Amino acid sequence: MTDMLRHLVARRVRAPEAIAEAAAGRVRPESPFNDQGRVMVIAADHPARGALAAGGDPMAMADRGELLERLCLALERPGVTGVLATADVLDDLLLLGVLDGKTVLGSMNRTGLAGSSFEIDDRFACYDAETLARMRFDGGKTLTRICLDDPATPSVLENTARAVNELADRKLIALVEPFLSVRSDGRVKNNLSPDAVIKSITIAAGLGRTSAYTWLKLPVVADMERVLASSTLPVVLLGGEVTDPDAAFAAWQQALAQPTVQGLVVGRSLLYPRDGDVAKAVDTAVGLL
Repeated sequence: MTDMLRHLVARRVRAPEAIAEAAAGRVRPESPFNDQGRVMVIAADHPARGALAAGGDPMAMADRGELLERLCLALERPGVTGVLATADVLDDLLLLGVLDGKTVLGSMNRTGLAGSSFEIDDRFACYDAETLARMRFDGGKTLTRICLDDPATPSVLENTARAVNELADRKLIALVEPFLSVRSDGRVKNNLSPDAVIKSITIAAGLGRTSAYTWLKLPVVADMERVLASSTLPVVLLGGEVTDPDAAFAAWQQALAQPTVQGLVVGRSLLYPRDGDVAKAVDTAVGLL
C-alpha cells in the first residue's frame, strides 16, 4: 500500500496533467453490460458526503489507501462492469490504470452532508456534465432526496433536472437515486415503504426534457414487483448497509428478476464485508446476476 500511495502522491505533485492524460487514454467499454447482459458497478462516493461508516466501524472508509486497495480488488473480479465515485477517487483509479474497459460514473452532488441541518440542500459541487464528457466517462449520478416539508426540495429537483438535460445532451447516462425523505429527531431518514419509493420514482422519472438517458438507482424494499411497475426506466439496485448478507442477497436476486432491473450498484457491503473477504462478496453479488 505504501508504494501505491507514494506513486499516487508523486504523480499528483510532479505531473498533475497525468490524470487528464490517463482519462484520454482509457479504453472505454463497448457496453455498460457484462457477458451476462447485466450491470455490476462498485460504488465509492460515500466519503465525499462525510459518510465513512461501514460494517459497524464509523471510520471504515477514512483510510484512502485501504479503500483504493479494496476498489482495485473489486474491479478485478470477473463480471464487474464499472465504478461510481467522486473526482478524487476516480483520479486515483485513473492514475492506477484500473479503469480500462469499465463503465465510469461520476457523482455530481455531495454537499448534502450526512447528519447536517442542510442535508436536503444537496447542491451540485462535484462533477458536471461538461467535465464528465471531457473525461470520456460514461455518465453521472445524482442523489435526489425529496422532503415535502423542506424548502430546499424544489432546488434539488431543478438541479437534478438540469443534470438530466445536460447529460442527455451529451448522450451520457443520468443515474438518478431518488428518495422520499423525512426529518425525524433532527436527522434525515428515507421512507422505504413501497408507496413512498413508488412516489419518489414517479417524481424522479419526470425530471428533465427527455428521459432517454435516465436510469434509476433504487433500494430493494418490500413489494418490489409493484414498486418497479411504476416506471419503464432502466433500474439498478443499490446495496446500502447490509446487516444480514444472506437476506440481502436473496432480496437482490428476487428483484433482479423484474424486467426493468439491469443490475446492481453496490458499495460498502461489498468493499467492507463483515468477513473481510472483498473478492468473495463481489463474486457472490456477481453470481446473483
